[in-house]
Amino acid sequence: MHIMNKTAYKLIVLLLLVSAAACFFTLYEPPPEKEYIRIHIRANSNSEADQSVKHIVKEKVIAYLTPLLAETESKEEAQGVITDCLGEITARASRALNADGAPYGASAKLCREEFPARAYGDLVLEKGVYDALIITLGEGQGDNWWCVAFPPLCFVEGSEARYKSKILEIIHNAKNSN
Repeated sequence: MHIMNKTAYKLIVLLLLVSAAACFFTLYEPPPEKEYIRIHIRANSNSEADQSVKHIVKEKVIAYLTPLLAETESKEEAQGVITDCLGEITARASRALNADGAPYGASAKLCREEFPARAYGDLVLEKGVYDALIITLGEGQGDNWWCVAFPPLCFVEGSEARYKSKILEIIHNAKNSN
């Protein structure tokens, strides 16, 4: 009888966790577009060299911004951090271009811009006008790299985006501890 109570207890806890997760995913709606800050790095051209250096710039800029934006708690705070860092973002992008021998510079600005719908894994950002950090390399006429700066959802691993959720981590940890 004691074994049955322990099994029933585990089953009830598991059902509660699954129910809570189901409620979370059913009720969760991503923040409206006004709550996001996108990142858009525009390559000089579609030449192999320009596309390659775009990825080098991306790595440098994301490595710089990730720890600065990871602790921000509001879009306004993230905008302030980005605004304060525009000079350094431009400098880091320009240094990466110079180190790679690119014959052009970089510019960075924070502005509002129209974006098409874009999927990042399971997250879909609808078409619309978003606040964005725009980094233009040279003429900015080549294929681009996009991500999300706030909320800090984008963590670079190769060319893939990875999303973290504290609630999902808690659920996974609870399931794994049983």
